[in-house]
Amino acid sequence: MSLPVLLDVDTGVDDACALLLAALHPGIDLQAVTCVGGNAPLPDVVRNTLTVLEVCGRQDVPVGAGASHPLLERPVDARHVHGDDGMADLGWAAPSTEPDPRHAVDLLRQVVDEAHDQGTPLTVVPLAPMTNIALLARMYPESFARIGRIVFMGGGAMVSNATAAAEFNVFHDPEATAVVLDATADHGVPVTMYGLDVFYEPRITLAQCDELAALDERGPASLAAGLMRFMSRRFETDSATIGDAGAVAVLLDPDAVKTKRLPVRVELSGTWTRGRTIVDTRDWSGDMDHDPHGLAEAQVDVALEIDGPRVAALWLDTVSKASR
Repeated sequence: MSLPVLLDVDTGVDDACALLLAALHPGIDLQAVTCVGGNAPLPDVVRNTLTVLEVCGRQDVPVGAGASHPLLERPVDARHVHGDDGMADLGWAAPSTEPDPRHAVDLLRQVVDEAHDQGTPLTVVPLAPMTNIALLARMYPESFARIGRIVFMGGGAMVSNATAAAEFNVFHDPEATAVVLDATADHGVPVTMYGLDVFYEPRITLAQCDELAALDERGPASLAAGLMRFMSRRFETDSATIGDAGAVAVLLDPDAVKTKRLPVRVELSGTWTRGRTIVDTRDWSGDMDHDPHGLAEAQVDVALEIDGPRVAALWLDTVSKASR
């Protein structure tokens, strides 16, 4: 049976890679996509998301527009990485479809509740700042508690990018991540962190991009090739990471990633470390009286190792089959 999944995105090149996998793989039942401002402003995120789904022939998937700003911070986009349009400036035509009239949080709530009532709890995969998910937790806690599992792309145990301490998604809205982690602890929702420790490992080479581009014209494979070529040029490398797509891939091939359950909290006030995911890797148990903070309540399955080539092959095979 296909796994019922909802993606929360800020599309973005790497989110587009994740959407391709989730929309095309038969093992994923993509029930909805919710959008939040992050890599690009919200209108660009919604357009990019609709474009990817249309290219995949998945106009059946509802797309909800959500929060345009973090809970407290001013928005800071990442178009310097993802292009002026947020998705590699490939010049694709505007999508013919429109977003769902429901706000993303209401769409998320309804999909979660329907999946729960059908006996197949929803897996929610946030690949963006978790503003929408935090709003769900605060506005509709009974629905949040019905989520089957959360697998989020964000943070890092040992690696950062937006600042010396923080990964971009958490940096963009650290309060939202903190709210979500607290809610998972309160409601017993299992949570996995697919962070920067594994994010960069699944990579597509330029030679593989050429093979993809030859499979179709203006279809999933040529879109995938264009995304990867853009990132290769951007970082002056001969390959590019599929990024967020890895968080979707581990739903399909969980043995490709090694996780360890660890306490995790978010730094909200540090001058140099705001937005850092504090992953408690201490390997002993004992008297915690000397530690004024104690252990974080949120117990998270943190991804620490990944078989990058195996995950990349899964993504490449899925996109290729859909384009033949």
